[in-house]
Amino acid sequence: MQRKGLLKAMCAGGLLAGVMALAGAAHAQVKWDLPTGYPANNPHTINLEQFAKDVNTATQGKLAITLHPNGSLFKANEIKRAVQSNQAQAGEVLMSLLENENPLFGVDAVPFLATGFEASYKLWQAQRPVVDRLLDRQGIKLLYAVAWPPQGIYAKKEIRSGADMKGLKWRAYNPATTRIAQAVGAQPMTIQAAELSQALATGVVDSFMSSGATGVDSKVWESLTHFHTVDAWLPKNMIIVNKREFDKLDKPTQEALLKAARDAETRGWQRMREYTQQSLDTLAKNKMTIVKPTQQLQADMKKIGDELLAEWEKKAGPDGKEIIAAYRKQ
Repeated sequence: MQRKGLLKAMCAGGLLAGVMALAGAAHAQVKWDLPTGYPANNPHTINLEQFAKDVNTATQGKLAITLHPNGSLFKANEIKRAVQSNQAQAGEVLMSLLENENPLFGVDAVPFLATGFEASYKLWQAQRPVVDRLLDRQGIKLLYAVAWPPQGIYAKKEIRSGADMKGLKWRAYNPATTRIAQAVGAQPMTIQAAELSQALATGVVDSFMSSGATGVDSKVWESLTHFHTVDAWLPKNMIIVNKREFDKLDKPTQEALLKAARDAETRGWQRMREYTQQSLDTLAKNKMTIVKPTQQLQADMKKIGDELLAEWEKKAGPDGKEIIAAYRKQ
């Protein structure tokens, strides 16, 4: 009897240990890495930090996201592939950086198609379902996207027309900026955001098109003197996750993650609206000349934009037409 009692006790103890182990596994912390190519003090990065905190709070620590800013884990042009191959579970990617892979990623970089935040957000609503389908086929889940401030032209002089851009050493970061350089006779050089300050300091580039935010990040006033507010387009950063890793999460954790993503998108768009003027004020405070573009420069840029839109629509096919049609119906 004593032996049977001992066996029963051992079995009961083993069963209890098994239940406890399963319970522990159910509540084990899941850890994700989220690389981004932008500095820690960039508004996008600050928004990502809040997103990670919100996820941690909402899941009671079950999902912990570690942010890796400034290209420290993967360079900007490596992040999408890293997420797709599960080297990183999540990541922030400049969408138009991927236009050579698929033109659907680059509609927000077509010059003068959507030039303000309201138009840019409408374009995003038209683009999102198409990009969502595209990423899903690649094993990636789209969480949210946030626009940068409007793109202007940085240079060492005032530019009054497209002809004044001939011969400039032009920083390019996506197909659209490369094509603009080609159209005006500038020399395009592919430079990512994390490498921009060094490229300016060493004279590798002496001009580029980007937002006021990028100018602040790179302390552009140390090398250049003028910023022209042509408001060409508002490119977006998207936050993506590996679909298999997302599917492994339990339903409450998935819902908490998606809720935090919706909040981050709303917060991010509002923050970038506010930051647009703040970044221009910072440039001016550091002795940069903020230039309202001449009618000639605007006309030259618009002509290039019309050409690029026609090229983009031809490359993008039926899905591209779907985006433009949905955008223009709003």
